[in-house]
Amino acid sequence: MQKILIVEDQADLANGLEINLKKEGYKVLKTATGEEALKMALRDLPDLIVLDIMLPGISGLDVCRELRQKSVQIPIIMLTAKSDETDRVVGLELGADDYITKPFSLRELMARIRVCLRRQPQQADIPRYRFGHVDIDFEKYRVTVRNKPVEMTQKEFELIRYMIRNRDMVLSRDRLLDEVWGYDQYPTTRTVDTHVLKLRKKLEDDPAEPKYILSVYGGGYKFVG
Repeated sequence: MQKILIVEDQADLANGLEINLKKEGYKVLKTATGEEALKMALRDLPDLIVLDIMLPGISGLDVCRELRQKSVQIPIIMLTAKSDETDRVVGLELGADDYITKPFSLRELMARIRVCLRRQPQQADIPRYRFGHVDIDFEKYRVTVRNKPVEMTQKEFELIRYMIRNRDMVLSRDRLLDEVWGYDQYPTTRTVDTHVLKLRKKLEDDPAEPKYILSVYGGGYKFVG
């Protein structure tokens, strides 16, 4: 089920969008502030963000700018009550994928959402990656640390490859289980913790003080390299 984050401070509009998106089969996340939108985007990794420009505190433009600066490429549709072309141009220059001006047709918004979701780029494969003293050849399933070979299981390769593909992004345990193990229902998220611990022991200089495979309190894990 694809997940959409609604960032809108008008409660009636946000609730109406939530109801209609759920009818279309989407899972919906919702917030009214830019600060919370940034946290949710990094933590929950929605498939698309419907983002109002005029928000209390951090504006929608600032949210879009910060996400793109963090290399978060989640599609963003900007909502604006303004007819000023400047806002639309700035939003697109900051990396928004589309915009729609209030008041808008619900049917049109749904169509734009479907188009944005269809054109999401596929993750580029990573044949080889180096960080610190580690050299990983994903095509040959070979790892060296300080030029010495290290044995890794296929699942460990898949986990570190997914984390590297999504480097600097917070990945929840459930997300990792979905994407790496393919579980719909999991017996325990300790599966991820166990594999992360093994990766740290094999790849980090000091597993107790990791520099690359980091824990994010309340969020999961992220790879920094």
